[in-house]
Amino acid sequence: MDEMHPHSDDAAPPPHGADADLNQHDDTLREKCGVFGIFGHPDAATITALGLHALQHRGQEAAGIVSFDGHRFHSERRLGLVGDTFSRRDVIERLPGTSAVGHTRYSTTGGTILRNVQPLFAELNAGGLAVAHNGNLTNGLTLRRELVRDGAMMQSTTDTEVILHLVAHSKRNRFIDRYIDALRAIEGAYSLVALTNKKLVGARDPLGIRPLVLGELDGAPILASETCALDIIGAKYVRDIEPGEVIVFDDHGAQSHKPFPPMAPRPCIFEYIYFARPDSVAGGRSVYQVRKAMGAQLARESHVEADVVVPVPDSGVPAALGYSQTSGVPYELGIIRNHYVGRTFIQPTQSVRELGVRMKHSANRAAIEGKRIVLIDDSLVRGTTSRKIVKMMRDGGAREVHFRIASPPITHPDYYGIDTPDRAGLLAANHTLAEMRDIIGADSLAFLSVDGIYRAMGEPGRDPANPKFTDHCFTGDYPTPLTDLDQTEAQPRQLSLLAEAS
Repeated sequence: MDEMHPHSDDAAPPPHGADADLNQHDDTLREKCGVFGIFGHPDAATITALGLHALQHRGQEAAGIVSFDGHRFHSERRLGLVGDTFSRRDVIERLPGTSAVGHTRYSTTGGTILRNVQPLFAELNAGGLAVAHNGNLTNGLTLRRELVRDGAMMQSTTDTEVILHLVAHSKRNRFIDRYIDALRAIEGAYSLVALTNKKLVGARDPLGIRPLVLGELDGAPILASETCALDIIGAKYVRDIEPGEVIVFDDHGAQSHKPFPPMAPRPCIFEYIYFARPDSVAGGRSVYQVRKAMGAQLARESHVEADVVVPVPDSGVPAALGYSQTSGVPYELGIIRNHYVGRTFIQPTQSVRELGVRMKHSANRAAIEGKRIVLIDDSLVRGTTSRKIVKMMRDGGAREVHFRIASPPITHPDYYGIDTPDRAGLLAANHTLAEMRDIIGADSLAFLSVDGIYRAMGEPGRDPANPKFTDHCFTGDYPTPLTDLDQTEAQPRQLSLLAEAS
């Protein structure tokens, strides 16, 4: 889900990795959301809370659960981490019922406010509907304006609410037909879980950009963003929801609908590079093994004489292992991460703010002093934190620092649910390789090639006529229309959301 702006550059804290929690201009990509749903289990809310805990890395600003007890819907939506709210017995007791959907989120421009926390709920003509959304609608703002002109009254600033209104406006008789009508109107990337008084519904965009998996626990079906959410509750993985599939669970079983013309799937490559937990399996591939393969391919493409390979924790660890094993350069924990630091406090001065990186990471002098190190990270966005990490290594006694990135240069912004700067804020979009090396202060800098990342995924390379993944951040190849962006560029004077709607 995303707030209703064609593109945004938010200040929400990132989920993990070298640049987490430093400041609003950090060097980390941020995935917006995780979703979870279960149907027909007596501990639905508790299981949903546990599932959301496993998906915490996908959103740390807010969390919510909506349950249904056979008569009424119950909702608990709070700002903060899952454990801050849903570890409390009194909160879970306020979520009775055998079915539930849940959501973790990041905010976008404007900050997190309670009315935007999902799942969103509405009373429609046929009954209640709760929806949780991972992704971003690239025509959400356009649809919103049309709905408001037709008299709709919006209660939030998220594109998810557009889906509720589209369902309500459909003239079809059956709920599932109205729901599919809504899906046919939207563009972009989405995985959705929805709960009615009779059904749990999952849906995935026709290209399969955003992930959604099906599991089973004690006979109850489960929908989740990642398999790690199934593992935490002891559920069995059944399969991935197919791109373009709408799956419905009710008391009569499961029904699968395929309302879209078949398209070649293009899942988001960044799920494998960064967003998914390494213990998840996505599209039949172990995320951990893929990241190791990316590091191995990086070693083959850009080996440098060195004494140790050092990961930027935590997201650079698997790639660093792969690089070390392939290059033969020993792997060392040259950076120690403090796992007991929460979100960085709001530092009052720039001088104190500059120390922020040391709250999360510190140099392990014993492993790097006097040595030539290969520093491995998963991606480089603005370069701000990378520069601080390189300086930390030099201050820790490293003789040479060679920076290696286990993904290609990010040259284009994302519009599908990943928070990236616009092109002006992307280091690789505005500087040569040599300039980037000098900006971050490394002795050398190299990225994994686009073909290399495909090889790490088991492909022979990237086929421009038929790319297997959504890789627009590296290539500029956006696989869906960008309706909102096109309209914004045609009308440079963009008013605030509320001004547009008034």
